[in-house]
Amino acid sequence: MVTLGTPLSATATRVMLLGAGELGKEVAIELQRLGVEVIAVDRYAGAPAQQVAHRAHVIDMTDAAALRALVEQERPHLIVPEIEAIATDELLRIEADGLATVIPTAFAAHTTMNRERIRVLAAEELKLPTSPYAFVASLEELRAAALRLGFPCYVKPVMSSSGKGQSRLQRSADVDAAWQTALDAGRVRSPRMIVEGEVEFESEITLLTVRAVSGGQITTQFCAPIGHRQVAGDYVESWQPQALSALARARAEEIAGKVTDALGGLGIFGVELFIKGDEVWFSEVSPRPHDTGLVTLVSQYQSEFALHARAILRLPVSTALLAPGASAVIYGGCDARAIGFEGIDAALAVPQSQLRLFGKPQSYVKRRMGVALAQGSNVDEARARARSCAAEVKPRVIAQD
Repeated sequence: MVTLGTPLSATATRVMLLGAGELGKEVAIELQRLGVEVIAVDRYAGAPAQQVAHRAHVIDMTDAAALRALVEQERPHLIVPEIEAIATDELLRIEADGLATVIPTAFAAHTTMNRERIRVLAAEELKLPTSPYAFVASLEELRAAALRLGFPCYVKPVMSSSGKGQSRLQRSADVDAAWQTALDAGRVRSPRMIVEGEVEFESEITLLTVRAVSGGQITTQFCAPIGHRQVAGDYVESWQPQALSALARARAEEIAGKVTDALGGLGIFGVELFIKGDEVWFSEVSPRPHDTGLVTLVSQYQSEFALHARAILRLPVSTALLAPGASAVIYGGCDARAIGFEGIDAALAVPQSQLRLFGKPQSYVKRRMGVALAQGSNVDEARARARSCAAEVKPRVIAQD
């Protein structure tokens, strides 16, 4: 039997979010609906989840000493990483010392925040199909690996997220620029990079995979596959369900089940996969809600955020589909503070549409500031509605730096 306390009291069930962006904001809202006390932590003040949390803190989450001090101060029952730029070595120690339970596990956070660790786990330990790859630590090694894997290929820092530092190499002449891009954009200034050969896939999907308690046992459930389109490593639209053959879906669920079982714990995982016909390749996994999963706010009875909140609290979950849905990203379009948004009335006049404006205090040209969501009688209709809704929203500068 699960018992939850009362916020801001001695009985409170306390959850600390490490990272307080738009995904964390939705998790915080779902947790608060269940009477959980939420502490939102980020590197800057006024982050989206901080605006709805019971308490907020601003620290450098890559600073191990600062992270431990805050955990010791707040004494959360659960720590929920929402981003990757965290001192995960310290999370391992915090969990080992019994200070808090890390979601899904400290091992999962530590492994997935580094492309080398997760690729070794998936390809070499679990023997899952992946793209061909090599790890490099110098420009000379990069040149050799690119020639060996062939062009086109991709170069990524082993520690980065959301497409930062990634390059697609078409020819040998692209190597030097790709090296510098990866070096400049990684979360740590390290020359360690992964080079990946290109897989000729037909679609790239996210398979949201939920580890939750059912009948006293941890079970694995899968949401309907989510299709998405990326530009320069960032998703710009997603839709659910993505059609797959029965064999491809079975293989996708088998791969996702193996990697999430290896990572362990409770909660939702965003497993990214490449699909071509009946063939499936593992790409990456995030042990938390996935940005492409924002579509589930309109496409599922329980969104990925509700699923995450319920699963980590050991409550029942349902991955049932509500209706075909789609999401389309709204960018800031400018570098400014305190921007406004025009066209909200026209956007919400699109049938079966919704908006989420995240409330980020600083806009950048390519910063995700909101998302348009829509249902439809089929995926194509939902995608068209989401794009129309997003197109009506016009960011405007109110206060310029």
